[in-house]
Amino acid sequence: MTANTTNNSSNDTISTPAKTSGQGQQMWGGRFSEATDSFVAAFTASVGFDQRFARHDIQGSIAHATMLGKCGILTQDEVDTIIDGLHQVQQEIDAGEFNWSIALEDVHMNVESRLTDLIGTVGKKLHTGRSRNDQVATDIRLWLREEVDNIVALLVKLQAGLLNLAEQHTDTIMPGFTHLQTAQPVSFGHHVMAWFEMLNRDTERLIDARRRINQMPLGSAALAGTTFPIDRTITAELLDFEGICENSLDAVSDRDFAIEFTAAASILMMHLSRMSEEIILWMSAQFGFVQIPDRFCTGSSIMPQKKNPDVPELVRGKAARVFGQLTTLLTLMKNQPLAYNKDNQEDKEPLFDCVDTLTGSLLAFVDMLPNIIPNKKNMRAATMKGYATATDLADYLVRRGVAFRDAHEVVGNAVALAINEGVDLSELQLEQLQQFSDAIGDDVFDYLTLEGSLAARDHLGGTAPNQVTQAVARGRQRIAKYNIDTQ
Repeated sequence: MTANTTNNSSNDTISTPAKTSGQGQQMWGGRFSEATDSFVAAFTASVGFDQRFARHDIQGSIAHATMLGKCGILTQDEVDTIIDGLHQVQQEIDAGEFNWSIALEDVHMNVESRLTDLIGTVGKKLHTGRSRNDQVATDIRLWLREEVDNIVALLVKLQAGLLNLAEQHTDTIMPGFTHLQTAQPVSFGHHVMAWFEMLNRDTERLIDARRRINQMPLGSAALAGTTFPIDRTITAELLDFEGICENSLDAVSDRDFAIEFTAAASILMMHLSRMSEEIILWMSAQFGFVQIPDRFCTGSSIMPQKKNPDVPELVRGKAARVFGQLTTLLTLMKNQPLAYNKDNQEDKEPLFDCVDTLTGSLLAFVDMLPNIIPNKKNMRAATMKGYATATDLADYLVRRGVAFRDAHEVVGNAVALAINEGVDLSELQLEQLQQFSDAIGDDVFDYLTLEGSLAARDHLGGTAPNQVTQAVARGRQRIAKYNIDTQ
């Protein structure tokens, strides 16, 4: 092992210590008789990535110090000095003037060390009644709570855009598919509303998961609580937590809230991937159903005619990345005994990557999906090719008293004739249809047209244009409760 081994982080503002003979650089070094090897210091340090928590760490420390003052554990002068110092540390971080040190391992020790440099010995009193174990658990929850709020805001904005798109195309006819084969006519607006429903469940899942994220572990200390007379309700109120983790062992060691978020993120990315797959197919020459704005596409270095749907393809690929982070976190936790273990240092980078990937994908979709331009002519032509109104003819016969299984056979024969003639069902002559069943009357063509097929499905959840219009109105009511600006 050498001192030149690289750390996980590429942040060149972090100083790497040389091998030392004493423990002065570590704030926990009193127990040890020899210095930490420089490779081990770099290998075990997390400051390269957990400095992302700096603002939340300081936020938690201010609340903790305030609580210590209210409980008489620190004097008010000490609390004021600590809080002023923490604000100064935050200002240095914001200005890019903070010197992050690997020797101090993590964001918590870096902040506390700088605080002590600024205000003296009183800075060392900040850690009274807490441990890095409950501190990091609090930081993660504060950070993730904020990220969930940002993601939900993007989701609601995307849903609003889809509602606008659906409203514009309540009667734009396209084929609905099963097994990727033409099944029945639907409206493009109805299809877009299916996307809306997926995302609405994703929004609800994230909001529900946020309740479990928003529970405070601070005050659990290392694993058993603290002997100081703290009042955790004060800290929880200051930090806007909805509740307090009630078992100190569980509070510092479990990351199920992060796993739950990543699971919800995986489902959301699965939905975005399905939408991407449809857009990719629909943009192909074989479908020609839609176009997306050029800014979401690239060309080919050799084929000048190409317009490649790179953003949908990347989102489809990035779904696999988020799935992998879920597996990472599940595997990380599955064999850890209570309470905290160093393994949990590995929870942050998968979580960060999951949030970044999901946020980036949503940012792209918020602009891209509502600006899809459907090719109405191609969609209609494709619907005509697949005998999409066959079920409508069967339903017509059932209403005329024919048993459904018999109606199914009649329609199958009619479709075979239409295929042989090279025409759509609606283009057959009345006499040709009546040879298969005398229950067929001259009103049958009202049901065999694409418009008639759509209009006939006039019930809650159906594809009739007026039902899609009503669904859009309900959708707007559903997202209004989130009180998020969707403009």
